[in-house]
Amino acid sequence: MKVTLKYGHEGITLEINETPGFAGIIMPSEPETIKNPSVKIEESLYKPIAAKPFADIARGRKNACIVISDITRPVPNKLILPPLLKIIEAAGVPRSEITILVATGIHRPSTEDERNRLVGPEIIKHYKVVDHFSKNREEMIEVGLIGEKVPALVNSLYVRADLKILTGFIEPHMWAGYSGGRKSILPGISSVETLEFMHGPEMIAHHNTEYGILEGNLFHEAGLAIMEKAGADFIVNVTLNTKKEITGIFSGHPVIAHLTGCEFLAKHCVREVDTPLDFIVTTNSGAPLDINFYQTAKGITGAAAAVKSGGDIVIASRCTEGPGSPEYRKILDMVDSPGSFVCRVMQKEFFIPDQWCAQETYQVLSDKEVWIYTDGLSSEEIKRYHMHPVQSIPETIQTLLAKHGPKARWAIVPDGPQVILKVAGHNSTNIKK
Repeated sequence: MKVTLKYGHEGITLEINETPGFAGIIMPSEPETIKNPSVKIEESLYKPIAAKPFADIARGRKNACIVISDITRPVPNKLILPPLLKIIEAAGVPRSEITILVATGIHRPSTEDERNRLVGPEIIKHYKVVDHFSKNREEMIEVGLIGEKVPALVNSLYVRADLKILTGFIEPHMWAGYSGGRKSILPGISSVETLEFMHGPEMIAHHNTEYGILEGNLFHEAGLAIMEKAGADFIVNVTLNTKKEITGIFSGHPVIAHLTGCEFLAKHCVREVDTPLDFIVTTNSGAPLDINFYQTAKGITGAAAAVKSGGDIVIASRCTEGPGSPEYRKILDMVDSPGSFVCRVMQKEFFIPDQWCAQETYQVLSDKEVWIYTDGLSSEEIKRYHMHPVQSIPETIQTLLAKHGPKARWAIVPDGPQVILKVAGHNSTNIKK
């Protein structure tokens, strides 16, 4: 049996022998691809979800800010932006008063080449394309409080804009339930101080801050509250298939259009296994998400829900940028053991930006073994980070079959965190308005 795992841009094709306990290749279903997506996106602006036509909303505004995702997200900006920009200018907003703000969160700023790839050279030439810098406190405005004590600091270019548009794509997310919508603001264009709370140890450890859950999800609810305080006039969110083609367009009301997209996606990406697996072979969804080990927490966490205590996760993630930021490297080198590290985080012994993904990773490693196939980390680094290096995925599968027995329950998830895995009767997803 042949299967292609998402890995970088090219993927990895494996030949696998089925065994008695093989639970199958678990993939999202593929909704029909939208034909003529640029035309359909423009049509969605005139017939949005639970909102006035975008042209009516844009009319009379003095300036505009459009938030786009950074290079780690495969959002089709070159299809989304042109009709938005055309309508904004036709509504009377001068081109010089339109800002495209790259929602970097706490990621590094984009390079010139990446900005060109994000929006295309024509848009770069004619419009202001600006990166968000979460550590630049002077560029933030406090729009309110989270939980009555934490200041919500949001990029001033966005807060002061007369017309506010959020763009992005909806996919499963390990804390927010689903990406898109309110997440463009929090964490997309919020300050590192605010993100210290949003990515704090209690938030990450909460049982409802996980894939596929919105109701009762503290991360999601905080995002909605801050979006209301900062303002949002309109969103354009899309869903994508495994080839990064558009399968759904959800333009309109910032809350209702987003929820409509989440409900659509859930029908295609939530998958159940009947009993917990002994081990799983998964990915970090390929490029651009498998850019570093920091992002790889998403694939590890997404697989963990379907694997038994003491089980194993084999993940393929290219990690072209290695572990991630300098801060993240520092955190990884602090990990004495997975269990001890998680205890130290929960006791707030320290706080370093980026520690949240390490917390997620080592929460899993406290209970399961992780094996990683990658070009971006050395075997020595992988061992130092308390994981097992993989030279050959088929050979590792044989090793785990020897460990768990020839009837071991196992599965392959080629698309990684694009699938929300659940064990029947043990956990569930919940999207309620």
